[in-house]
Amino acid sequence: MTIPEKNNLPRNAGMHEVDLDKYYRKHIYKHFTKDVKCSVSMTAKVDVTDLVEYSKVHGTKFHINFMYLLAKVFNSREDYRLQYLWQEEKLIAYDKINLSHYVFHEDTETFSIAHTEYNDAYKAFYGQCEKDIAMAKETKDYGLDEENYPNYFDASYVSWLSYDALNIELPDGYLYFLPIVNWGRYEEDFRGRLQLPLTVRLNHATADGYLLANIYLQLAKEIKRFVEV
Repeated sequence: MTIPEKNNLPRNAGMHEVDLDKYYRKHIYKHFTKDVKCSVSMTAKVDVTDLVEYSKVHGTKFHINFMYLLAKVFNSREDYRLQYLWQEEKLIAYDKINLSHYVFHEDTETFSIAHTEYNDAYKAFYGQCEKDIAMAKETKDYGLDEENYPNYFDASYVSWLSYDALNIELPDGYLYFLPIVNWGRYEEDFRGRLQLPLTVRLNHATADGYLLANIYLQLAKEIKRFVEV
């Protein structure tokens, strides 16, 4: 997860430098980039009952619909679009972050990455995501290409089971700020509602419990809006 030089950023990676003197979390940022370098993560259940039903009724794939709403939430607030340019020791904010998601090959039990640019227009996003998945299915290469896709966050579906906790570690002192997201299979709870475990990892320099919890709260609202359209 390296970040290329600023002048090598692709056209869809518009960004601006964050003025650390005016950054509202500047003291927290300094503490967690200099004194105590660490990440912060959370796993919580998301009620996806209505989204699953919507997907079935409309003949669409739940997996793609869920990723669309995830990307919508992460693009709604600059805190989730931050990254550290280690070459220049600068904090930047991307205008938009997109998805690096994964296609599993049953025969080799390996993954290939599909890169999908976020588009707020749902139908455009859905169609492009289908094409990107189909393309990833045609190769057995892992497909890691951070130079050309710097403003892409990891979105990984653990389809084989539901879970209560999941943790992803990065090397000590590694300042990586983009979201790392995982989710598992949804399961029916005692009320008959479908609950999906969602894990989000952020860097503590740019996020805390409030910003993590906000992701889940906003996602619930976006699901509600989406199915009511």
